[in-house]
Amino acid sequence: MGFLVPQLPLPRRLGRAPRDAGGPVEAPAPEAPRVEQVAGTGLRWVNIERPRAADRGWLEEHFSFHALDIEDVFSRNQRPKVDVYEDYLFVVLHFPRFDKAVGRLNAVELDLFVGPDFLVTLPNDRIESLEYLFERAKAAEGPQRDAFFAKGAGYVLYKLVDDCVDASFPMLRKMGNKLERLEDAIFEGESDKIVRDLSDAKQEIINFRKIVRPQRPALRDLERTARRYLHEDLDIYFDDVNDASERIWDMLENFKEVVEGLEDTNESVLSHRVNDVLRVLTAFSVIVLPLTLIASAAGMNVAFPGAETETAFWVIMGIMVGVLVVMVLYFRRRGFL
Repeated sequence: MGFLVPQLPLPRRLGRAPRDAGGPVEAPAPEAPRVEQVAGTGLRWVNIERPRAADRGWLEEHFSFHALDIEDVFSRNQRPKVDVYEDYLFVVLHFPRFDKAVGRLNAVELDLFVGPDFLVTLPNDRIESLEYLFERAKAAEGPQRDAFFAKGAGYVLYKLVDDCVDASFPMLRKMGNKLERLEDAIFEGESDKIVRDLSDAKQEIINFRKIVRPQRPALRDLERTARRYLHEDLDIYFDDVNDASERIWDMLENFKEVVEGLEDTNESVLSHRVNDVLRVLTAFSVIVLPLTLIASAAGMNVAFPGAETETAFWVIMGIMVGVLVVMVLYFRRRGFL
């Protein structure tokens, strides 16, 4: 006789919703390009912040930029440069921005396409100066906007680059004030507390220099190549941008020398403090040495006049006190204490 084994239901798998085999699967909606535009007399300004794949498709659809330039926009590893083409310029610039999240300076890359009737800006992160100028152009009324754009793409490019370069000066002033506070702290006896602050200040200067150094030749190239999009009476404008860039570099060179001097001064102050401590300890060791010698000689198992008497004890103590007073006075006179 066989036994019937009851069929138990299979356990359901947790954490997974039942699949609807009959219903169609909807594909996710494609991302829309995040393109901002403002237009005026003879010029269109397109701004795309943090461009994505959808924005790349929009660029390829509306402009005939070289494929390598489009690739450079999305690579995020470009040095500052100016590439000249027959009908447009491709410019890559870097600007410093203080990242409060990590507490350090980072470089923000700004890619630009400049043509006779268009300006395309593609920052890989937020640039306050660019946002402010773009919003001003967008908020301007018709005649005011037309007057601004009527000067051409080269002038709008100059205003944008000039504002972004000038944004470095407030950061440099803060760095200068920080160095002054560190200098005061060194001479106020806080040398051991500001070692990390000195290191942080030096790192900020190094990061700033890494951003500014490769940009200097790029700005000189931009001054030379952007003239074809400038009116004749505006040729001198980019020279002002180069002057500001050189002032920034000169200030960074000065700050570099200052922070290195402060490090040397702080190390000297710390060394002098350690030397003072060692001098005092050495002086006390030398003072105690003859007292130890007298106590050792008196404690030897050798008979001497008055040994094992109260009088001998007080005589030895008097000799030790006298030697101590003489040694202290001598060391103070010599400046050892």
